[in-house]
Amino acid sequence: MPNIQKSTIFSIALCLSLVNLPAHAAPITVISFGGAGKQAQVKAFYTPFKQQTNTSVIAGEYNGEMANIKAMVDTHSVTWDVVEVESPELLSGCDEGLFEQLDPSMIKDASSFEKGTITPCGVGLHVSSYMMAYDSNRLKTPPQGWKDFWDVKKYPGKRGLRRGAKHNLEYALMADGVPSTDIYKVLATKEGQDRAFRKLDELKPYIQWWTAGAQPLQYLMAGDVVMSSAYNGRVAALRKDTGLRIVWNGGILDFDSWAIPKGSPNVAQAKEFIAFASRPEQQKVYTETLFYSPTNRKTFDLLDQELQSILPTAPQNMPGQIYLDSAFWADYGEQLEQRFNAWAAK
Repeated sequence: MPNIQKSTIFSIALCLSLVNLPAHAAPITVISFGGAGKQAQVKAFYTPFKQQTNTSVIAGEYNGEMANIKAMVDTHSVTWDVVEVESPELLSGCDEGLFEQLDPSMIKDASSFEKGTITPCGVGLHVSSYMMAYDSNRLKTPPQGWKDFWDVKKYPGKRGLRRGAKHNLEYALMADGVPSTDIYKVLATKEGQDRAFRKLDELKPYIQWWTAGAQPLQYLMAGDVVMSSAYNGRVAALRKDTGLRIVWNGGILDFDSWAIPKGSPNVAQAKEFIAFASRPEQQKVYTETLFYSPTNRKTFDLLDQELQSILPTAPQNMPGQIYLDSAFWADYGEQLEQRFNAWAAK
């Protein structure tokens, strides 16, 4: 009998001790584009989120293909909880019902976000610029815009461009003299699209295509190209160690967003993660690591002046830049990418 009493007392004590242990929430799966962005997200979001909420983040990556998300949603087998999405895909995916609807009130500083970065299905992660880069050690006369990019007599040599229609058709029209404010009005017409492809024809013999974000910088530093389109964050990260420089004029601004696939098994925790990642303190760490502009404008107050000066939405860098028209690319993207692929293969 005494042994039974002792074991009973021990069991009760064990149960009481377990009650006081911290709860272990189910982990959430967050999918991004990998590379340096994923590393920055681990530092700025995933690790501190686990520390503050006891919810672990399983970090995955993809190439932005919507087919994966659509297949999971259509078959009711969603395993992703949060995904980083580019703006045209966010817009089209939201229209197709692939993402959960989000209430802006879940974001504490919603009124402080860059215009347009909080949408019915997404919350902006960062603002980037797809702009021109060159090596100042090789080009003593800095190019001023896309007209110079097309000027192979003044700047002989190869040019780097991302293999795809998006951005390149806009660049071509800018090089052909279309004012930045009219780019999408012109590009929405058959005549404007033909005009952009004719302009690309002029440059085609000089183009060296890239498909991964690190490639244009490698091409530039190796001297394979004299200038290239590139992601501003990649160039900014190397600014102190190389001669790589940014030409903001003609840059195309766009933002990536956090979204929740429809049918996520952990919607509540996913929303909690997005709200956490939208805090100025967390965006500060992300910006200092990746050099893209924060979507929460309160973050700028936490950044030093030198860093602010190299961000794409800094006031002095905005003239000449345009925002990507997500609605245009959601409507025309498929047909223009098909035309571009056929053109590039010739």
